[in-house]
Amino acid sequence: MQQVIEHEGGAIVQVKVPLPFPLRWVNGYVVKGKNGLTIIDPGLHTPEAETCWDDAMRLIGCTYTDIERIVLTHYHPDHYGLAGWMQDRSGGAPVWMSGEGVRLAQFLWGEGTPMTPALTALFREHGMDDELCAQIRVHMDDFVPLVSPQPRTSLLEPGDTVRLGDDEYTAILTPGHAAGHLCLYRAEDRRIFCGDHVLPQISPNVSWMPGVEDNPLDAFLSSLKEVAGLDVGIAYPGHREPFSRFAERALELVDHHQERLALMLSKLSVPCSAFAVCREVFGERLTVHQLRFALAETLAHLVYLERSGQAVCERSANGIFMFRAAAAILQP
Repeated sequence: MQQVIEHEGGAIVQVKVPLPFPLRWVNGYVVKGKNGLTIIDPGLHTPEAETCWDDAMRLIGCTYTDIERIVLTHYHPDHYGLAGWMQDRSGGAPVWMSGEGVRLAQFLWGEGTPMTPALTALFREHGMDDELCAQIRVHMDDFVPLVSPQPRTSLLEPGDTVRLGDDEYTAILTPGHAAGHLCLYRAEDRRIFCGDHVLPQISPNVSWMPGVEDNPLDAFLSSLKEVAGLDVGIAYPGHREPFSRFAERALELVDHHQERLALMLSKLSVPCSAFAVCREVFGERLTVHQLRFALAETLAHLVYLERSGQAVCERSANGIFMFRAAAAILQP
């Protein structure tokens, strides 16, 4: 796999930063400017990723001290994890990120890692057994070194402009996959760095997690419809290759989730826990990493169905939340 690919006459460099997951790599981008480099989403902090960036810097004829700024589309570890390491090697380049992204990075990996017990408690009350919950806790703790050291952040909020290379881009709020997710758009060049909001071949995970978004799937569908109205000639995504069918792909993702909602609703003719629905839809042969995403995505869809009046959620006698289709209310 070619790990360093130049685009637009070399002004933008795509760096395929390796991941220890089935996704295989995340795209970090280098945007060259007359005063230095902008790095977008440097990747997960692993020894392999460090080597990848060392090689990339050598190939493009630059050093870490040439970095002017680091910009993060969102707080997920495969995008955020190397930011502090790269900031240190640059001599202190600012790391720009949304305020909500900063809050959630600290919720996940700050002092006491408060998300970990909150997430395992959530999964338990939605049907996951104690043994799997214990594995989820270990899995979450394993991410801490992969995002360390954590960066000193500066706030980039929706509507703000940020310079990438020599050009000004507008930060657009695109929640759903991640609260506080930002796409970086330049209308003059019909160019967008879209993070994980719109991916060309895979569907971004949409998770319901405690203390994050009340209805993340609704937020995701709404923001997909909004960005489908942008004039985009080339999109630079967080995963897979740059692509041109941005609006079409955004609407395809809307259709995908509508189909997934219908499938999950069809499982609710009798009361089911979210964990049971997850196993029905995603199957039994999942790693702990995959299961975490699958159950959180199942919850996002079930919460959407409940908020829209299509499903009812009730707590059973043993404390587990059970979902059923709202039509069942009418049955004797």
